[in-house]
Amino acid sequence: MTSNIYITDYTYALPEHRIARYPVGERDASRLLIYRSGSISEDRFSNIADHLPTSGLMVMNNTRVIQARLRFRKPTGAAIEVFLLEPFAPADYEQSFAAQGSVEWLCMVGNLKKWHADQTITLHIGNLTVTAYYIEPHGTSHRIRLEWDDNSITLAELLDMAGELPIPPYLNRATEESDKQTYQTVYSKIKGSVAAPTAGLHFTDRVLSGLRSRGLDMTEVTLHVGAGTFKPVKSEIIADHEMHTEYIAVTRETITKLIAYDAQAIAVGTTSVRTLESLYYLGAMVAANPDIDVDELHVTQWQPYNNPPTISAVEALQQLHDYMERHAMQVLNTSTQIIIVPGYEYHIVRMLITNFHQPQSTLLLLVGAFVGQRWRDIYDYALAHDFRFLSYGDSSLLIP
Repeated sequence: MTSNIYITDYTYALPEHRIARYPVGERDASRLLIYRSGSISEDRFSNIADHLPTSGLMVMNNTRVIQARLRFRKPTGAAIEVFLLEPFAPADYEQSFAAQGSVEWLCMVGNLKKWHADQTITLHIGNLTVTAYYIEPHGTSHRIRLEWDDNSITLAELLDMAGELPIPPYLNRATEESDKQTYQTVYSKIKGSVAAPTAGLHFTDRVLSGLRSRGLDMTEVTLHVGAGTFKPVKSEIIADHEMHTEYIAVTRETITKLIAYDAQAIAVGTTSVRTLESLYYLGAMVAANPDIDVDELHVTQWQPYNNPPTISAVEALQQLHDYMERHAMQVLNTSTQIIIVPGYEYHIVRMLITNFHQPQSTLLLLVGAFVGQRWRDIYDYALAHDFRFLSYGDSSLLIP
């Protein structure tokens, strides 16, 4: 049974010194492991075009990391950290970032025991004062209202002024000024993530131009990466792990392109994978119920494994495209809780560009689902040949 996979079967020894704490000097100077039909080789990322087809569709996640960490103080001087996770009121990301004067977000709170419900905490940036009010617990997070005393400033501007870019906890260091640039992809556009889609960090304008000149087509999706991406799998079997929900946005134009390429794509990163594969199930839901309300278009964790649909990927995408057309939707905004583990049948992704992931993580399970048990050979090679691991580490191109 897929859901009875033991997470200990997807582990390996990752020495601390193999975790890249900083990126290489030039993004595309990172190393590239190439796995193709069982064979392993290596190159520099700058040469990735040499290992890709001269035609095809590459899909990237254009989300942008926000400066989500805010450091407040109580009147007594106690420090309270508020880490923004997702907007609550307004719930729409774009509307929330454009809001002036106040918003409500779901947050993680550091040193919560020092913050009593009837107390306010403040943050001062120059002449600007930001006040936080604790409203209520909300699942594993907390509903917080932020107010600031200059209504001409949007939340997006406020975070740029007062927030701190969150880098992965396993880097074991404070955020530095250089991270504001290096922890964003060169094509990031849509604010909303609290972690970068790190497979895209290796791309430069030079690499992208080279890919286009070879005839490779490109399109973008948006998946806002939540803090749940770092959530460890603590359960013995994967069935007992609750996957986090992530918010996605896909244009009708992108779906049109996917259909034109016979529903086959080269995915940049696991976030693009989860978005693309979720589109298949969303299309299958529309095929089963053409009048489904858009608010019901959400992929649940185990949906791919419980009575999986038999519709083809092209037909599923066509159903979704036609649904958007009927409802005059240029962009589909929805969410997914999809978990991809060994036993999953990929419908759209044919090649995957990705970094090297933590042991016993859902991301490693996704890779295991893509290349089978050969994931061990890939990781053994990377460890034996001094590849750098995790967010700021080296890259791999996986072609089953």
